[in-house]
Amino acid sequence: MIHIDIKKLGRFNKIGHRITGDRIGQSNSRGVGWEYVHVCIDDHSRIAFSQILADEKAVSAAAFLKAAVAYYKSLGVTVTRVMSDNGSCYKAHDFGKACAELGLKHVRTRPYTPKTNGKAERFIQTALREWAYAQAYPTSDRRADELPVWLRRYNWHRPHGGINSKTPISRLGLTEDNLLRLHI
Repeated sequence: MIHIDIKKLGRFNKIGHRITGDRIGQSNSRGVGWEYVHVCIDDHSRIAFSQILADEKAVSAAAFLKAAVAYYKSLGVTVTRVMSDNGSCYKAHDFGKACAELGLKHVRTRPYTPKTNGKAERFIQTALREWAYAQAYPTSDRRADELPVWLRRYNWHRPHGGINSKTPISRLGLTEDNLLRLHI
């Protein structure tokens, strides 16, 4: 089973006043608004997959689900179920259709119980602390460029407390030959 969720992040094209301390010299800038980091984490291995998309609509969520399933398939993981909260994008027809096309059973959490989807919620908190807000990125595009780098470190090198301080990728039992082929 994979757990999925979405986190809204602010878009920016220069460092803000909270870091510079300069409210007066700050002017409104074009390109600000929101972007959405879609996250997915495998229940067994804790291997994470994530993408930053422009919105949190059903079409985007369905495209993300297809990309996530393809990513896990490339690692030899077969996905049979997906767990999400009750967000409108996950209740929409497009998302249900994507689940059906992929042969996935869609499990939704009970309303107002985020701990049910705790693996995704915890991964979001880790991603915010270790990637999104770990440093003062000059632009949100630069922050987005760092996401694949951080995900590689998270999946391949970072010990995970929930799996006896092993790395998520170690849970797949890949041989060294496979690791060298898959690890970029």
